Formats: sequence, C-alpha cells, structure tokens
Amino acid sequence: MSIMKEIRIEKVTLNIGVGAPGEKLERATKLLSNISGSKAVQTKSKPGTRIPTWGVRPNLPLGCKVTVRGKNAEELLKRLFNAVENKMPAGKFDVFGNFSFGIKEYIDIPGVQYDQDTGIIGLEVAVTLERPGFRIKRRAVLRRNVGKKHLINKDEAMEFVRNKFGMNVGDDL
Repeated sequence: MSIMKEIRIEKVTLNIGVGAPGEKLERATKLLSNISGSKAVQTKSKPGTRIPTWGVRPNLPLGCKVTVRGKNAEELLKRLFNAVENKMPAGKFDVFGNFSFGIKEYIDIPGVQYDQDTGIIGLEVAVTLERPGFRIKRRAVLRRNVGKKHLINKDEAMEFVRNKFGMNVGDDL
C-alpha cells in the first residue's frame, strides 16, 4: 500500500452541551480539561440566534469543547473506546469516513475518577480521519479539492478502526 493511502487521525474533538451559562458549564469545562489534558474552550450561540422561549440570546455560552491532535489523540481515543466497550455500530460513520459516538457517563472512561462536585455528565466524541495530502483543501495558497480516489469512504474508515484499535464495528451491534 502506498504511503499516501495510509489513513491517520487528524483530530479528536470532545464536546459537552450544557444549554446555559453558569456553574454547570464551568464544571463541564473542568471535566473536559481533566479528561484530555488540554485546555477546553467554551462554545457560544450564533450571533444572530435568539430564542426567547428557551432563554437563548446571541453569543451566550452554551457548551464547551476541546480538540486533541497527534499522539495524544490516539492515546485518548483508546481510552474512550474502552468506555464504549470496543463496540460501535456502522451507523456512527459518515460517508467521508469520520465518526462520532457518545459516552453517557464520564466515569466509564478508564483513568477518570468520579468528582462529587461535577456529578454525572455525558459527552460526545467526534473523530476526523485524513490521508497525507488532505492539506490542499485547507491551505491558503492554491487551495484545491481532494480527488475522489483519495477520499476516505465509510468502509475504509471502519476497516481502519478495526485494525488499529481492535474495535468491533458492524450493523449487528
């Protein structure tokens, strides 16, 4: 297999949506920092969004996220897969080979201790996969599209997760 066809992890993004600013959001931000070892940032509602019945106004902090890349992302992903018992339905993968899954309680993650102040919070994990050469779609000069033969499809992503992490991936789960 060509070096340019090898699939790798671009980033792992952890997300918690709280729905309102305040103490619960601060606890969620602290939790993501503890899980990932990186600084979490708060996410805000869109500038033009206003939903009075839900109490949402523009630029209101509603959640938090953290993005992990490189070797740290791979190590974190192994721990997160253990939290879901190394099983994942095929429906969690999109047509571009990326996948996401949820963890109902953070105490399922190995190495994370229960914190009485935090309580029980779930989180979402989104994983973005790439091949060498995908930079051409993000660069500033001479931006181009990635060719169809070079894109990652759902089956290739599922095979990558099976081989790299020993996951049980399929429709029967």
